[in-house]
Amino acid sequence: MKVSVLGATGYAGAELLRILYNHPDAEVVHITSESHTGENISDLYPHLRGLYDMKLESMKDIEAIGSDSDFVFIGLPHGHAMEVGKALADKPVRIIDLGADYRFADTSVYEAWYHVPHTHTDAVRVYGLAELYREDIREAKIIGNAGCFTTASILALAPLAKQHLIDVNTIIVDAKSGVSGAGRSAKQPNHFPELYDNFRAYNVAKHRHTPEIEQAITDLSGETTVLNFTPHLVPMSRGILATCYASLKDGVQPELVDAAFEKLYGKEYFIRLLGRGAYPSTKNVRGSNFCDIAWHIDERTNRVIVLSVIDNLVKGAAGQAVQNFNIACGFEEKTGLDYVPMYP
Repeated sequence: MKVSVLGATGYAGAELLRILYNHPDAEVVHITSESHTGENISDLYPHLRGLYDMKLESMKDIEAIGSDSDFVFIGLPHGHAMEVGKALADKPVRIIDLGADYRFADTSVYEAWYHVPHTHTDAVRVYGLAELYREDIREAKIIGNAGCFTTASILALAPLAKQHLIDVNTIIVDAKSGVSGAGRSAKQPNHFPELYDNFRAYNVAKHRHTPEIEQAITDLSGETTVLNFTPHLVPMSRGILATCYASLKDGVQPELVDAAFEKLYGKEYFIRLLGRGAYPSTKNVRGSNFCDIAWHIDERTNRVIVLSVIDNLVKGAAGQAVQNFNIACGFEEKTGLDYVPMYP
């Protein structure tokens, strides 16, 4: 399959190139960057030298890129993918957007949280969280890749919501991310002296991944969901740990919680269930497409606490995009992704 990567110089774009290099059924034919047009990708990312010695193009002639591609991966800031989608609407090329433009079924929710008008409201899109929406992904023209915080959080809560074991309006998600989740552009809070030996929350009660988690839990449970989501930044480059709390419904025993996780994920390759009482660690999934999950029952407060870890650049971005690509193409789902996490 011929694939192109728009926005190849961001962290997610570079990670996508790393993964696609080892994919036996994908050929990268175009890579783009508006800020580095004409430069060689390996000059910007020397770890790709000898693997991708390709010139970065402009995406101004997007129709030509689309005509030359079976799939286009979009790694651009929000507000840009929808313009690409409109331009390629009449072409057979399929789209996987690593940004937010196609994640919401209701574009008014997108507009309220991202503060830009959605210009492709009639697009038929599906939500790209592979383990939960696999059947929808198979035939989709546009796949809105799930966000990084949302992937860790939704996968943690999905079995409980789907089996109606929790009160979905008591959910609290407390999540920590490495700094690569903030992108490659220079920002003062991510400057080394600001970040090192520091730990802080940000965007409290207003992070844009909040409605994305709510949308999925509402869909899975059938109950309108409103929750609290608080992100934190930790001084590491990769990784997310999501700690998710919810009140159990009356009569729910620990064995029902165990069974819910096993029922939904027992046969999933990329979700590793560590079981009740375990403690997942970001280092154990680093550089991989795995999501490790464990859960605890607090009988004193009648709450369940689910711990979920992913690599934000892989399962939270590029790896999930390739997993969705594999599903959409009918390939074995772990093609190009079947490798051991990096440790230490």
